[in-house]
Amino acid sequence: MKLIIAIINDQDTENVSDHLTQESFRVTCIASTGSFLRSGRSTLLIGTDEIRIPRAIEILRENTNQPKDPKEHKATVFVVDVKEFVQV
Repeated sequence: MKLIIAIINDQDTENVSDHLTQESFRVTCIASTGSFLRSGRSTLLIGTDEIRIPRAIEILRENTNQPKDPKEHKATVFVVDVKEFVQV
């Protein structure tokens, strides 16, 4: 199991989340701010099997808008191993 942590623009959150859930990805959205990518960002937590990572990233690419500032990115994505997953 993997955890995708995607930091995206607030304006893209609903569109990205909708597309991910349409393809049965489970998504948790957290409003986030900080010096890393300034304010106006959301952090998406996406738990998935390793084989589905490319599709999740493709959905992020397809459903995020190009930022006005050419130095900014559409998203910053981290993929980390999940040692244990439990639902209570």
